[in-house]
Amino acid sequence: MAYILLVDDEDSIRELFRQALELDGHTVETGIDGNDGLDILHSREGAFDLMLSDIFMPGMDGIALAHEAKRAFPELRIVLMTGFAGQRERAKELEEVVIDVLSKPFSIGVLRETVRRVVNLPATPASAAILP
Repeated sequence: MAYILLVDDEDSIRELFRQALELDGHTVETGIDGNDGLDILHSREGAFDLMLSDIFMPGMDGIALAHEAKRAFPELRIVLMTGFAGQRERAKELEEVVIDVLSKPFSIGVLRETVRRVVNLPATPASAAILP
């Protein structure tokens, strides 16, 4: 199973997603915003199989986090989440950085299937650019 960093500023969302992913057998660490997520990434030396992050967060948002994370750990797989159409449009500039962008609201089933698909991709930096 995968080692996942989940970054979201909403406690209830973060906890729901953490529980769902752990039920699938994944190990999940959580961060409360982009700065916290980046600190966790560095403290674990990028050992995560996947980083799942909200885009719209106070302080460092998910897009800035994705850029910093990919610069420091080029093989890290990244999936972003957002409930704002404008944020999804901003994420299009990240085609070389993120694998997918999930539009909230989405079901736990969609989250679980996306994680399953992403963690099973070949382990190369070139596999990252598959935004729909």
